[in-house]
Amino acid sequence: MINITETAAKEVVKIVEQQQEQQGNGGDVKPMYLRVGVVGGGCSGFKQTLDLTETRGDNDELFEQHGVQLICDSKSHIYLDGSTIDFKTTMMGNGFVFDIPHATGRCGCGSSFSA
Repeated sequence: MINITETAAKEVVKIVEQQQEQQGNGGDVKPMYLRVGVVGGGCSGFKQTLDLTETRGDNDELFEQHGVQLICDSKSHIYLDGSTIDFKTTMMGNGFVFDIPHATGRCGCGSSFSA
């Protein structure tokens, strides 16, 4: 399972609402998913990804928490199972952060990990 904190979920809901207002689709609101994934790259080997999408694939796992529907492909889920997504506000800026408990290493900027 992949978890999202209430703080992060509120931020996702706010972003989705802003996008829907900009699109002005006249009440025809499609479900939005927060796609969570892993790609090769970054200075530690793997990089986590976040994206909003209206498309859910056949191999996507679905998790719903705090009003947010998270989807994750089965390969990425192997690396992210047990992880928590949070939203932090610091002096350096605002952003989503991952806590990946079984990562064996992380880069200094926090955008990639090794497993």
